[in-house]
Amino acid sequence: MRRFRDWFRKRQTPPDSADVSSWFRVIWDAEKVHLDVEPPGRSAWEDSFPWSSVSRVCFKAEGLDASDGIYVFTTLRPESFVIPTEASGGAALWNEIVKRGLFSAPLAVTAASAVDGIFCWPPHDDPHHHGL
Repeated sequence: MRRFRDWFRKRQTPPDSADVSSWFRVIWDAEKVHLDVEPPGRSAWEDSFPWSSVSRVCFKAEGLDASDGIYVFTTLRPESFVIPTEASGGAALWNEIVKRGLFSAPLAVTAASAVDGIFCWPPHDDPHHHGL
């Protein structure tokens, strides 16, 4: 299902739009995650956060119209770091998040196969969030 959805998205991308993986890159090591972003027509930026600062992770399934998103909340700031799964290294980062126990593996399977919705770990008491 995921492969079909990814294939379908690529087929639906207008020819003049830039592929997210060409301008949004995410890498990590044992200590931190680094974001290197050069959006077309906008200023480039970089940011990073240590793995040890991660307090919550959400996965937002966007359906066929947009890239799914990984929302990483940290103790460093109130807003999350948002990483598209279609970023270069995005899918591998998602796997690393699950491997490190920062997101429930069974919930990750549910989230990755969903057409839409927000899935968070640890669970939140908001009834609009899945995985409670």
